[in-house]
Amino acid sequence: MTSHIRISFLMTAVLMATTASPQAEPRAASRESTVGLEDGRGAYATHHYPNLFAQTGHSNAEMEAKIELAFQQLFHGDPETEAVYFSAGTNGNGPLAYVSDIANHDARTEGMSYGMMIAVQLNHKAEFDALWNWARTYMYIGSPQHPSKGYFSWSCKVNGEPNDETPAPDGEEYFVMALYFAGNRWGNGAGIYDYRAQADELLTAMRHRTPRTGETRFGMRTVGAEVNEEAKMIRFTPVAGKSDFTDPSYQLPAFYELWARWGPVADRKFWAEAAQVSRDFFERTTNAKTGLNPDYANFDGTPHPIAWNPQAGDFSFDSWRTQSNWSVDWSWWGKDVRERALSDRTQAFFFSQGIDKYADQFTLKGEPLSKRHSTGLVATSAVASLAATQPVKDRFIEELWNAPIPSGHERYYDGMLYMMSLMHVSGNFRIWGPR
Repeated sequence: MTSHIRISFLMTAVLMATTASPQAEPRAASRESTVGLEDGRGAYATHHYPNLFAQTGHSNAEMEAKIELAFQQLFHGDPETEAVYFSAGTNGNGPLAYVSDIANHDARTEGMSYGMMIAVQLNHKAEFDALWNWARTYMYIGSPQHPSKGYFSWSCKVNGEPNDETPAPDGEEYFVMALYFAGNRWGNGAGIYDYRAQADELLTAMRHRTPRTGETRFGMRTVGAEVNEEAKMIRFTPVAGKSDFTDPSYQLPAFYELWARWGPVADRKFWAEAAQVSRDFFERTTNAKTGLNPDYANFDGTPHPIAWNPQAGDFSFDSWRTQSNWSVDWSWWGKDVRERALSDRTQAFFFSQGIDKYADQFTLKGEPLSKRHSTGLVATSAVASLAATQPVKDRFIEELWNAPIPSGHERYYDGMLYMMSLMHVSGNFRIWGPR
């Protein structure tokens, strides 16, 4: 349910050039069950996170400064033109803050969870906790009678009033992963700050929530599990009548592999299987020539047009993220060489359109549907270089390096993707494992 949507200097241990620190991904047999799981040959096994900026000639100091500047601007810049992160007072659990989709004047679980992921990766616990506190205070639905009990309203006004009372699973997915990383990196606290317990509870609901029918502020709804058990895939939404398809950008096999090791024990086998299902799905849902995928797709990978989103069957705003998802999966796990071919394919297509001017929306066959050259797509196209094999991959890295920090009306979605992509490409988006 995406629409196109300053913190202290980064710790040296977090921003090393090419290899995670010994503390970045420790192993603990008491917390991990890896029986029957193959670790692959990516960063999970090697602890090596490539700094592609260094490989194209940029120094560590330059890279650190670029990430810090972007973080400062997007989280603590001018509130009128730069920032997407806003403080919002305090409550009994401490400070509150939200990330706003500026163009739509709301806060979304997508942006809140992205903000939390950025904060834990860059070791900013205060901002992480403030965002989680706001999400739990205003977005979380705890009433036992509510059909969305245990989930989060996907969109709220910035005063906390819900715009809808049903969830978008991409937000829940990033909440879960950010919470596991937080518990592993900082340790677990009490109440809502018992990060691991919160992640376990939400991940269990995502798979096992039985359908519930009840009244919301916006009418009657029936809400079930966010997982389609037969397909072993995340649904677009768990709302009955709208849930028999998926969003390719919601497929996060790199995360599922970790849930297969750290999540609730009874579900670990399922998440290991879901990871491979997503990899197979990427191959089916992308165009054989362009590598482009639709915004929404059926579980067999075919496009899923829908009346209220004219671009649902095209490569549009949600679609930007999919190439990043499969490329990070390759970088962390190195299990499926098809992901390398997919990254080569998308980069070859975008390069053929003009690397400094390609549109941000296309038909799957490659016919442009817009004239805008968007920083968010530039950013995820650079992340594709984590898996790509052709020399042109360096051109995409340089395009991200040279892109300005998003500001103005479109700074939310472009900015979140820009920030996370900087971290991926520099080797600073890492697996924080149990100690």
